[in-house]
Amino acid sequence: MAGQRKTNPAGSTNQFRGDVLRVLGALKVATADQIQRISAPHLTFRHADKPTPSKQKQARTASHTGALSDMRKHGLSENGGATENGDTLRTLTLKGLEAASYELRRPATEMGSTARGAGSSGASHPMTVNETVIALLRPKPNMAKLADDPADVQAAAQAAVDEPAGIGTIASFWTEVPLPATGTWNAPGKGGAQADIVLTAPQDGVPLLFIEADNCHETAEELADKLEKYARFFRRKMKDTDGKERPMWRTRWTGPEVRYDDMPHPPVLLVFNRIGERNPDRTIPRLMELTRHLWEGQRQKGGHHHYDGRIPIIATGLNNLRKGGPDGPVFLRFGRDHMEPLRDAIGNPRREAADARAREAAVRAQEEYKEQLRRAAREHDAKKAAEREARRPACAGCGAKFTDERWEQTEATDWSTPEDYHPQLCDACKQQAQAAAVRQAPVGNERQEQGQAVPGQKTGRWFSRRT
Repeated sequence: MAGQRKTNPAGSTNQFRGDVLRVLGALKVATADQIQRISAPHLTFRHADKPTPSKQKQARTASHTGALSDMRKHGLSENGGATENGDTLRTLTLKGLEAASYELRRPATEMGSTARGAGSSGASHPMTVNETVIALLRPKPNMAKLADDPADVQAAAQAAVDEPAGIGTIASFWTEVPLPATGTWNAPGKGGAQADIVLTAPQDGVPLLFIEADNCHETAEELADKLEKYARFFRRKMKDTDGKERPMWRTRWTGPEVRYDDMPHPPVLLVFNRIGERNPDRTIPRLMELTRHLWEGQRQKGGHHHYDGRIPIIATGLNNLRKGGPDGPVFLRFGRDHMEPLRDAIGNPRREAADARAREAAVRAQEEYKEQLRRAAREHDAKKAAEREARRPACAGCGAKFTDERWEQTEATDWSTPEDYHPQLCDACKQQAQAAAVRQAPVGNERQEQGQAVPGQKTGRWFSRRT
């Protein structure tokens, strides 16, 4: 224990140091408060009884603050200035990024760069990016860690657990990702964009989502220019490892399924945080007009649209996102006139409904075709049966139709089959005919007198004995 304390003077554990590496590896820069809210949300409820918000924050972030202190001693993290509220900004060093790549199970080449200098002006934009991630994640407290806490603490935490879930884990998020229109992934050229956030959570129905956080400082024209850079990147193609040419983004991420007749680009979500002088209620309509050629689809007969080569662009406000989460109807898809949950907004529900109707119609048509075949087979069998019945022999004696068995007997050609002396009679009439023949047949001396031969004897000998 003494050796552990000497190695980590602040007494941090592997768990909390791992939390720091995962969060800062994904976000690049964050406060201890944000690290705790993402990785250990149960602590928020445990320390709610402190007298002031400042004391509450100090108590719930103590473990991660200690982990940051120990990591700074080992050259893994460093302080990077402060937010406008006075919270210390934390970043990773190059050594820390390398360690984070193991925690996040990402190639070191995809970890990006350190965030040195982010706090020189308060880091308002990185903080908005982080809050956007938290609003999408909606971290849930681990109730098992609160098993020994008071009932009111458990009740408050359970209420948070019962709220709609978020999307993905911290490992589902990348920040400050270059989108090169020229150059390479590791050495982007001019004319490209840089995504504030990239979210990949196919397990939650969001295979790929690019996110731009705006503090309402940029004009509609500036935002439109950024979306044009996205379009340039999405259109760029390159050879993949199998030698086939694909969109560049597909060589790194897995996107929505490929349709031969409708292949939209990945969706882009704009998150507006109203701290600047621009009013998003006026910016968004103007932005829609400036980017119509990027997002507008082609209407189909079924009432849905195809978005081949188009970018699904969605907008929301950070406050609305915090309240409603991904499942709340707080997302506006450009070209639609109503708010939707995120998964509906980035998708094409009308197309999916039309496809479902088409599949159902195809299934019905297939079943109808199979029923037609079955009906035709039944009619064919019935016709064959009727023709066979028309050929069925009738008894020459009583006129009754032959049974199948009697019919087969009369037509038998096998050499081992006894000869049928009454092939034109049914079973009953045949038996009667045979019985009558037996009754009428002479026996003993009568047969001899009538000159009928006894089986096994020659008639000539009988004649010789009579003489």
